[in-house]
Amino acid sequence: METKILNLKQLYENEYDRWLTEMVKLLKNRDLENLDYDNLIEELEALGRSERSAVKSLLLQIIVHLMLYQFWQLEKERNANHWAAEIITFRIQLEDKLTTNLRNYLADELPKIYQNALLIVHKKTQLTSVPEQCPYSLDQLLDKHWFPN
Repeated sequence: METKILNLKQLYENEYDRWLTEMVKLLKNRDLENLDYDNLIEELEALGRSERSAVKSLLLQIIVHLMLYQFWQLEKERNANHWAAEIITFRIQLEDKLTTNLRNYLADELPKIYQNALLIVHKKTQLTSVPEQCPYSLDQLLDKHWFPN
């Protein structure tokens, strides 16, 4: 058993795809004693961070573009269709990634994400009429058909 674990650790270092295939096979067979726990834990933690970062980034882009669409009247006539298309694109990408857990994460992070979006919009537009607190609910932000009036 010790030799198999060492071989898996070497496989992880040298042939990641084969290591991953072996981990999946061991899990499917419920062969828990032969798993490479250290590297498997590291990979699962990295995967979680990566997914959280991806959905957070997409929601940030949705909010930024919604704010431009709603509040930047000077540029709206020229850019509204582009911004709307970008919003829909980001929503579709987010929908593909979203799980219940990640949705809950976004709900918790929404005030912070909005503050970052506000910083971006202020720098880009110099607008002062943008709300300091998020005027959008998470449901509105995720709804592919919803746009502010």
